[in-house]
Amino acid sequence: MNKVTTPKFIAFIIAFLLLVITLIFDTDGFIFIIDHANLLFHEAGHIIFGIFGSTLGLYGGTLGQLVFPIVTALIFLRERAVASFAVSLLWLFENLFNIARYMADARAHELPLVGSGDHDWTNIFTRWGLLNYDTSIANIVRVFSWLGLIITMFFVIYQWNQYRKGDN
Repeated sequence: MNKVTTPKFIAFIIAFLLLVITLIFDTDGFIFIIDHANLLFHEAGHIIFGIFGSTLGLYGGTLGQLVFPIVTALIFLRERAVASFAVSLLWLFENLFNIARYMADARAHELPLVGSGDHDWTNIFTRWGLLNYDTSIANIVRVFSWLGLIITMFFVIYQWNQYRKGDN
C-alpha cells in the first residue's frame, strides 16, 4: 500500500486548507480552475449520457461531474494510493458544492448557463415536484459536502498516524 508519508500529509493538509479557505471566503462559489474543469465534465456528461435518451441526457450533466472524480477515486483506491484517493475525494466533495450552487439557482435563474439555456435543476426538480425546495435540497448537499471533506481529512490523519506508528 502507498502510505501517507509526512510529506504527502503536509501537501494534503495545505491543499485541504486552501480548498476550505476558498470555499468559505469565495463570494461567488466558483473556484476558477477546478470548477471550469467540472463544467467541462458537466457538459460532456450531457453528450455522453444523452446517447441513452433525453432523460439521461438531462441528468448527464450532474452525472458527468460526479463520474470523473468517482472513477479517479476508484482507480487510486484499487492502486492503494491512499493520498491520491483522498485528493480525489476532495475533488468529489468540492464538486458537490458546485452542484448545490446550481441546484439552489433552479428558481432564481441567476447563474450564466452554457448551451441551450435550459436549467437542468429547474427541469429535474420540476419533474420530481420539488422545485420549491431547491435551496433546501442545495443546503443538504452542502452539509453533505462539508461532512465529506471533514471525514476525508480525518481519514488522511488516521492513515498518516498509521504510517508514523509503523503499521503496515
